[in-house]
Amino acid sequence: MHPLPLIAPNPPRLSEHADALRRLEASGVFSNNGPEVQAFESEVTDALFDGMGATLAVANATLGLMIALREAVGPATPPPGTLALMPALTFAATAQAAIWAGLTPLICDIDPDDWSASAAAEDALLSRYGDRIGAIVPYATFGNAIDLDRYIALNQRRGVGVVVDAASSLGTRDDAGVGFGAASPFATVYSMHATKTFAVAEGGLIHCGNPDRIARLRAMASFGFEQCRIASLPGLNAKLPEVLALMARLKLAEIGTVCERRAALESAYRGALDGFQLQRVAGRSRASQFMPVVLPPHLALHRDAIAAMLADRQIGCGRYFSPHLGQQPLFQQTALIEPTPVADRIADAMLSLPLTDTMSVDDVARVTDALNHACRAVDARSVPVAPVATSRAIANVVVIGGGPAGSAILLAAGTKGLLPSLASGLVMVERDEAIGGGQLGRYAITSDTTADTFLSAVRGSTHPQIVALADHPAARAVAQHSGALGVPLTEVGPLLRETGRRLTTLIRDHGGTVLTGHEALGATRRADGLWSVRLRRLSDGAEVEQIARNLVIAAGGHQPLDRLSTQVVAGGRLIDMAGGRLLQSDEVLSVGGFEKVADLLAGRRAPRVAVIGGSTSAAATLFSLLKGRPAIPFGAGALTLLHREPLRPFFPSVAAAAADGFSDFGPDDICPVSGFVYRLAGFRLEARELMLRMLGVDGRQPDPRVTLHRIRGDDDADAREIMERADLVIAALGYRPVGLPLSDAAGNAIALAAHGGAPMVDRHCRVMGDDGEPVPGLYGIGLAAGFVPWGHLGGEKSFRGQANGLWLWQNDVGLMIVQQLLGEAQQVAA
Repeated sequence: MHPLPLIAPNPPRLSEHADALRRLEASGVFSNNGPEVQAFESEVTDALFDGMGATLAVANATLGLMIALREAVGPATPPPGTLALMPALTFAATAQAAIWAGLTPLICDIDPDDWSASAAAEDALLSRYGDRIGAIVPYATFGNAIDLDRYIALNQRRGVGVVVDAASSLGTRDDAGVGFGAASPFATVYSMHATKTFAVAEGGLIHCGNPDRIARLRAMASFGFEQCRIASLPGLNAKLPEVLALMARLKLAEIGTVCERRAALESAYRGALDGFQLQRVAGRSRASQFMPVVLPPHLALHRDAIAAMLADRQIGCGRYFSPHLGQQPLFQQTALIEPTPVADRIADAMLSLPLTDTMSVDDVARVTDALNHACRAVDARSVPVAPVATSRAIANVVVIGGGPAGSAILLAAGTKGLLPSLASGLVMVERDEAIGGGQLGRYAITSDTTADTFLSAVRGSTHPQIVALADHPAARAVAQHSGALGVPLTEVGPLLRETGRRLTTLIRDHGGTVLTGHEALGATRRADGLWSVRLRRLSDGAEVEQIARNLVIAAGGHQPLDRLSTQVVAGGRLIDMAGGRLLQSDEVLSVGGFEKVADLLAGRRAPRVAVIGGSTSAAATLFSLLKGRPAIPFGAGALTLLHREPLRPFFPSVAAAAADGFSDFGPDDICPVSGFVYRLAGFRLEARELMLRMLGVDGRQPDPRVTLHRIRGDDDADAREIMERADLVIAALGYRPVGLPLSDAAGNAIALAAHGGAPMVDRHCRVMGDDGEPVPGLYGIGLAAGFVPWGHLGGEKSFRGQANGLWLWQNDVGLMIVQQLLGEAQQVAA
């Protein structure tokens, strides 16, 4: 029985082409774009790309990607933090090339069918990061002919550079029967490595429909020389030697036959592989390098055993690309990584089967028979996997929600060395595919938290993995805003997600469980005092019961629509006064929200907007409308803020307030711990600057486009008229906690104080029942929880409301919960 290796390199044999070698030697040229390179470039353009555009041969595809990416982002050195958007399921060279080109990889999820970059993920990240994305690097997965028209449209509409990584696609033909990448306006980079279908020894190829771009790339591949030995472009030495160009010419002569033979083998595989997920193929034909298959979920855990059984039968296999980019240590340190649930699933279950030039259809049958036999053998001896794997029969605590508030508990524990003790009895449940970020990164506004606050939890940790985050690109992007009025939340999200990824590892290393992609359906307090929490996996609906001694609700807040139908403002029902012109501030502040407002106001010569509320979100809404681009033509008095309570700016001290000429405060408005004026009630950062202007503090001039109107009691006709005349009414009325159905042992609903509009938690973060007593073993933290600082936490006596601050959550408030969860004995042991 002959071996069937996964890959059997089959480059041209130079020993059989002595005349060609003598021709090369007689030319006296061995590099520097000699006659063999020039002939190959011309021949391959005609043979594979129907004579369209131009082609550049390079020493290898990685160098080709490096110069193509550098050219795509423009002649100037890219600013630090410029991103290269790419899919997770690709070879390391894609991300390495971006790093060498001065870019930070931004890794996104993939399409579940064709395994290329997810269009939805790309669109979301282009909207979130905007001009920070200097280039998109789609990967033509396993030689597939991906949709280049989509990237042409993105290139034209957004002005973002595009470089296609088509390492395995030299020889692939698109739906029109033309070589993949022909005539595209951007660079498409192919490999001619010995392991590829277009096997040479080493080498790469760049094709583009724009000959001028190829001319620039040719200069960059030769030290940036546009003129004789004068560098005018960034460059390096990426020239293809003549002997490799000769081999490439010989391979070009046979590539059509090679691809046809491999296509027949792939067809045989597809006819014999039942029960496996196969890649959805695009294009008329492709230069298949191997046959990728995805094992069924119940067999994916046994992939190594299946591969070993194939090896016993002298059949090679691979695991391209597992681990994918987002799972590799270098890129976890240097890239921004989005949640990649599809790539995780595909990579963990991927198996690559042999497909070589010397194989026959009978060999394919041998491989598929062996694979099916191995799967049956593993299946027969496998123990069924539980629908949801949790850490223990009884957890000490289940945390519902792994966003900024839920993760803050972990960070607070980490600052005191308590995280291992907390993690050992922890089950964290999060709907998203990663913990840490929650919904924070989807807001297109600047935070009311400073850059140093976001970084303090990283720097103050007792865990080296967390401290090391300070040097991560996500942390450096946030640090660039030190001293500024907040940080764009779209840049905060990656830092929180990377923090969450490292916290996940720490939790699991210490015996805890993180269930991403899960939701809590409800919880019952049993007669024995334990909580029974019903969890559901979102991917397939599988449910499980988790028993816990304690439960922490950190599910965040929302702006419920039903509130609008009953909300009364200035003596009138809001829905009656605003009707179809009513939005909630959350819609406006999210990514794409400004564009939605601009669209709704389009065509109005003098648009008018009323914003209702005196909170930070109300001020952020105003600020977003004022600074959005392209600007909405707001005239004088076009924006009106309707508020009930006085608008108070924060000051770091009484002296600072006096220096600014602000005196509208008394002793009860000063925090006794910090000395801050309006520590809790005061607007901060951008919102503060806007309010200082509007209040005319220290001679500041109000923005003429904004008017303040303090609502006078329950019958303010002027306020009602403002809302009725407005083209849009935006309700910034705060948030309510996301609820979790709770019941007692008898099945009766547990009524909470929050159901009646009271704060959800007391001063110890214990969730309160409607009887005014804390519900045993139940805690809450986060947006809309209603916590009010007290004692050593500080705060002014006059404050009425709730305090929501990441610093508080990650420090005193989070630690307060941790201490109650662990108890005194466990804290001493820790």
